[in-house]
Amino acid sequence: MPKDDVERGKIARRLDTMSITLYIITALLVIVVVLMAYQSLFKPAYAYRQPNTIINNSTSLTNHSATNTSNFGHRLTHIDAPLNSSALAVFNSASNSYFETAGEMLLNGSLTNQVMDSPVSNSSIFKPLMINGKPTVVYIGAISCVYCGENRWAMALALGRFGTFKSLYTGYSSFGDYDLPTIYWNADNYTTASNVGFGNNYTSSYINFVSADYESPIMQGFEIQPLSYFIAKASSVNQTYLEAMKFMNSTGQFTGTPFTFWGKYLVGGADAVDFSNSSSASNLTLEYMTHAQMYNELKAPNDQMGWTEYAGADVYVAYLCSTLNSTGSPEPSICSLPAIQGIEKVMKI
Repeated sequence: MPKDDVERGKIARRLDTMSITLYIITALLVIVVVLMAYQSLFKPAYAYRQPNTIINNSTSLTNHSATNTSNFGHRLTHIDAPLNSSALAVFNSASNSYFETAGEMLLNGSLTNQVMDSPVSNSSIFKPLMINGKPTVVYIGAISCVYCGENRWAMALALGRFGTFKSLYTGYSSFGDYDLPTIYWNADNYTTASNVGFGNNYTSSYINFVSADYESPIMQGFEIQPLSYFIAKASSVNQTYLEAMKFMNSTGQFTGTPFTFWGKYLVGGADAVDFSNSSSASNLTLEYMTHAQMYNELKAPNDQMGWTEYAGADVYVAYLCSTLNSTGSPEPSICSLPAIQGIEKVMKI
């Protein structure tokens, strides 16, 4: 065979090899792009990072997909329904003994779920936000947010020790963010493209409660807007809400929801991560529970999930008791519990 023909054959074979290699690389890149797009569309959005400073183990949310849950649609049947008197009593009339037991469990490390209980950073301490002579709790969240959904249970327990909810409403986090049963502070709009639900029906002689939830379609995933959006919307509500939103924005610490302020302590994220009876659970127990089951869980806590909700509430209670003490304001009886005072000591507040 002529030498030129041999060389041309070698070149042709090299070109064939290069073509096959390029084809394989292109195919792999297409697969990667498709997988990334699929993950972006169907992976639940996480509303906020887990707390930075914690005791106990962290709960993993990475091994469970909300898309595997069946019968999402039936959840809309009772959404925005007002709680009856029995359900409201779970929050308004919870026994101080439950807070004491949960607080002692938090302090002695016998909780398996994650609860924030460590010294507060100086950058998270502010002057009390006083309205009508009372310190204020400010909540900024989103009805689509899974961490907000879990966190409202503990928030309501804590607030119930300082005042009374005249109404609360059944709710869920978005279908794309775990579809967890929760409570709403008011009857939120879960079909609007974008809005903010301001306000609640809470009264207290000790504190004020200012709440704002970003509203978006519950059939979708987690959605939120920058605090400038909340400020713009609050300008048409009243001066109290406008000033509260401006204050939260002025801290420069907003990176996600829930974003709360307790008297004089700014809290980024949920103070407890409580989705099941064990931090090692592969499934999110709360995702499959009904509201009635959660009311029973809190009405007479007897497992890790119930005690963790009360422990998370204890941390919020400690913030408020410390604030009331520093301002010389009257304090409710829960502030005298040994566990609450122990948490204040551990957190150095």
